[in-house]
Amino acid sequence: MIRHIALQTQHGSLHGRLGLPEHPRGLILIVRAHRLDEDHLTAAEFEARGYATLSIDLLTTQELQFVDATQNVPRLAQRLLDVLDLIRNDGDMQTLPLGLFANGDTAPAAIRCAAQRDIQVKALACHGGLIDRSGVQSLELMVAPLLMLFDHDDELAPAAFQRAARHLGGTHETHRLAPLDKPLPAVASWFARHLRA
Repeated sequence: MIRHIALQTQHGSLHGRLGLPEHPRGLILIVRAHRLDEDHLTAAEFEARGYATLSIDLLTTQELQFVDATQNVPRLAQRLLDVLDLIRNDGDMQTLPLGLFANGDTAPAAIRCAAQRDIQVKALACHGGLIDRSGVQSLELMVAPLLMLFDHDDELAPAAFQRAARHLGGTHETHRLAPLDKPLPAVASWFARHLRA
């Protein structure tokens, strides 16, 4: 089943897609500032593995006109909290164990939200991103297991992780992808280990 979802904000609507296979084993929230072409393929792969998926924009079309919009961690984090509220109050999603899959710019916001919603968010995977921008308090408070994936030629995200790692109290692992590797197999394996009803 596919549902289209709209979340109202004071700056406009955020649009998303919920994919629900029969008897889902959990829910993966694909955390993006705006829709990417590969989101559909990512969702399809998770759904083929038995997970429900929610992909939703965290920024409106108007907000994306600003050059630094995707760097605004407080705004992205607040929008993500609004999405988590939506999940918590939705009959199709509220009982499913929840994992966050963030990419690049949304990784710091995902860490902040996982720290604030430590009962709701069961696991987190980030593909790149400067997670030290989430703040020391969030890094220290987060208990959800964290997987950090780095592209083979990414030097910035591993350096940011090293700065953040001393503050991480919970379970965390890193994995550097080979040049042709896709992140999905490692992420799916992580969620299979850590998403439990």
